[in-house]
Amino acid sequence: MKPFGRRAEPLRPPAELPLTVPEPAPPPVAPDTPSSRISDAVTRLRERVIARVDPVVAADLSPAVLRMQIGALVHEVASRERIEISAREQESVAEELAYDMMGYGPLEPLLQDETISDIMVNGPDNVFVERRGLVQRVEVRFRGAEQVNAIAQKMASAVGRRVDESSPLVDCRLPDGSRVNAVFPPIALDGCSISIRKFAKKKIDFERMIEFGSISRQVARILEIVARCRLNFVVSGGTGSGKTTLMNAMSRMIDHNERIVTIEDAAELQLQQPHVVRLETRPPNLEGKGEISARDLIKNALRMRPDRIIVGEVRGAEAFDMLQAMNTGHDGSFCTIHANNPRDAVTRIENMVQMGLANLPLRAIRTQIAGAVDLIIQIQRMRDGGRRLLAISEICGLEGDVITMNDVFTFEYQGEDSGGRLMGRWVTPAIRPGFYDRLAYFGLGEAWMHALQEN
Repeated sequence: MKPFGRRAEPLRPPAELPLTVPEPAPPPVAPDTPSSRISDAVTRLRERVIARVDPVVAADLSPAVLRMQIGALVHEVASRERIEISAREQESVAEELAYDMMGYGPLEPLLQDETISDIMVNGPDNVFVERRGLVQRVEVRFRGAEQVNAIAQKMASAVGRRVDESSPLVDCRLPDGSRVNAVFPPIALDGCSISIRKFAKKKIDFERMIEFGSISRQVARILEIVARCRLNFVVSGGTGSGKTTLMNAMSRMIDHNERIVTIEDAAELQLQQPHVVRLETRPPNLEGKGEISARDLIKNALRMRPDRIIVGEVRGAEAFDMLQAMNTGHDGSFCTIHANNPRDAVTRIENMVQMGLANLPLRAIRTQIAGAVDLIIQIQRMRDGGRRLLAISEICGLEGDVITMNDVFTFEYQGEDSGGRLMGRWVTPAIRPGFYDRLAYFGLGEAWMHALQEN
């Protein structure tokens, strides 16, 4: 039989391939512009000055003396090396080097600006700040991702914590009390992210909150009575809504003879009382050991003979221990949680208790809440940037399996003025609360009712 189709041709050796490839085109050369020459000169000047600085001596100098000596050194090096940059640029280099050595680099001017409440770094070229409740981008640049990483590590190491690729999340605080959260690559995809909640240099009390429009004088009087009568309360609100500020203002009403234990992830409460024990959680080490959680600290606080226990933020199973503390004679204790309204706050407390005690019946949890918490205070940052107290709600008790609540105050929106600022008023049904006996015990029952009836 003849083969089907064409006869297969014998294999032939492949053609010889050239050993070389065409030479690639040279990379484009950046044009020699005045701005590029200045940038190169500044970089060279910075490197020369850093090489001349003795870090041991610099560490012993005051910021003012260091700044003066670096300025003189920058001028000397620029003259000797014939680096042609203006006096203003020399001053800028000196200031930048001083900030790098004694502070936190480009962030230092932002930290010193009292009009800024939050600083958010999203990589080396994207820095945002919050001023008067409104977020805006600022023209602050880092030299590169390495500088952002170094600043985050410097902040963490100052309080004995670390942040790097193996431990990419950290909560810490600055020496002035500002709270810091840093997220390191590879978790942060666009470079190290740093979020700073600044420590307020000026103490914010009820009077200043009234000036800001956060509360009315009538509401302030009620909050003062709440703190003085040792009612248990929860401050609820979103991120940056002013929960800690409100807690600090209310804590000023606490008697100076009381022993207070505070528990926080990063200490930021500013209590004025002399008898305060401040406790701070600790993350696990590289081996996953040594963690001290908020739950551990609350349990230990119960053995420290506290009159009040204050938890900066309840976010997990420690909610059950907080309820236990409130139910076992530690009246006047309070904490914060993240929730959108008082009813959601109660639901969140239930969910957090179930995180640690999944087998505990829901009715038992609600019984604990109704017996432990007297008030939910809701605060919110509104669209005009202002923080306002939206509601004070009393937890009355249980009806069947439902926690009943009454509003003491609610904020009633009325529109906005010509400048875009929201307007409203605080309204109250002026009813007698279920904890009136406690108010009367402290001699403030009539004061409470009088405050509700004020116009």
